[in-house]
Amino acid sequence: MKKNKVVILFLVKFFLVYFSLTFLYTLYLERTQDTGAIFSCAPITKVVTQHSENVAELFGYDIYTEQNFDELSMKFLVNGSYVARIVEGCSSISIMILFLAFIIAFSGSFKATIIYGLMGVVLIYITNILRIVILAIGIYHYPKYQDVLHSLVFPALIYGMVFLLWVIWVRKYATINKKAE
Repeated sequence: MKKNKVVILFLVKFFLVYFSLTFLYTLYLERTQDTGAIFSCAPITKVVTQHSENVAELFGYDIYTEQNFDELSMKFLVNGSYVARIVEGCSSISIMILFLAFIIAFSGSFKATIIYGLMGVVLIYITNILRIVILAIGIYHYPKYQDVLHSLVFPALIYGMVFLLWVIWVRKYATINKKAE
């Protein structure tokens, strides 16, 4: 019975945090995106695009980004070639929400949860920027592999990293193992 209580508590906390953060993010998107006559992305999508542009330029590429006025996305050009569009889903916010919901549901101490949560979110953000840059440069050099790169390789990397962060959290910081014993 005690193990069932632990599982139920985990599920309640996970879904409560996940749906609350998703609801807040949805409100943010509704208030900051413009889907009227001229499209305009949310500020977070623009920031992710700008950071990706800055990092790609460090690798010596001529990068140009701009709002796509035909759809809710940012255009990403490498050396004058339009290689990618950055949409809201590229911001990694939904992955961060999933990550945070899990570590809060598998709670550790308050301090550990806050520090690990912040560090994890920063690591996810940096990984996502690198993912976008490498994906755009990869598509520029190997356009025939676009689908494989976008659909398989890069999601596996970012979700794999989140899974690894979860494993570390559960093994080192979560108090759930101590409660179940």
